[in-house]
Amino acid sequence: MANTSPIACFETRDLCKVYGEGAGAVHALRGVDLLAPEGELVVLLGPSGSGKSTLLNILGGLDRGSSGEVYFRGRPLHEASERQLTRYRRNHVGFVFQFYNLMPSLTALENVALVTEVAPNPLPPEEALALVGLHERIHHFPAELSGGEQQRVAIARAIAKRPEVLLCDEPTGALDSATGVKVLQALREVNETLGATTFIITHNASVADMADRVIVFGDGQIRENRENATKLDPKEIAW
Repeated sequence: MANTSPIACFETRDLCKVYGEGAGAVHALRGVDLLAPEGELVVLLGPSGSGKSTLLNILGGLDRGSSGEVYFRGRPLHEASERQLTRYRRNHVGFVFQFYNLMPSLTALENVALVTEVAPNPLPPEEALALVGLHERIHHFPAELSGGEQQRVAIARAIAKRPEVLLCDEPTGALDSATGVKVLQALREVNETLGATTFIITHNASVADMADRVIVFGDGQIRENRENATKLDPKEIAW
């Protein structure tokens, strides 16, 4: 096992990802070195195809690098078996995507409860929904909820298993600015209340102002890695 920092949630070393072979090969990640401390809220910026989602998928155990190393709290994910990665995703990681993927025939409460049935130490579904401001909407079906409310149900579902890591890929991409702010407020609340290390991919550079750390990608590489001296409340972000 590598001698990684005890406060590091994630560490990558010379992480590369190549899709395809020969002249048609796509180099999605080109030697990414990253150290992400526990509990940070990290915003990933960069154009489409710059490597943001590829990195997120590898950190979440959904994909593997072609070469290089990736560690979660010092444990080498690049050496994990498929069964170990499945256990890692189930026990440690919550995912939030641009599209909500809710079960239309289930209420908000029932959608969240699906996750708590398989988690070792879950939050009560009602508590998870209250954390994202939906305590009065728990018995509504997805069709009865706005887009922002559906996304907050998806966040509640992700956090109900008490993940140490919350990975969010364009969580406000399909939302208007007012609704997007509510979703960002929910993510900040989760980060601060549960202490989950949170990564948010976005094309909206203004969202970076709410982060502890901002990582800018370009052509499969980290172009900038900076810490914010001060953070804005999502309500103060200019869209």
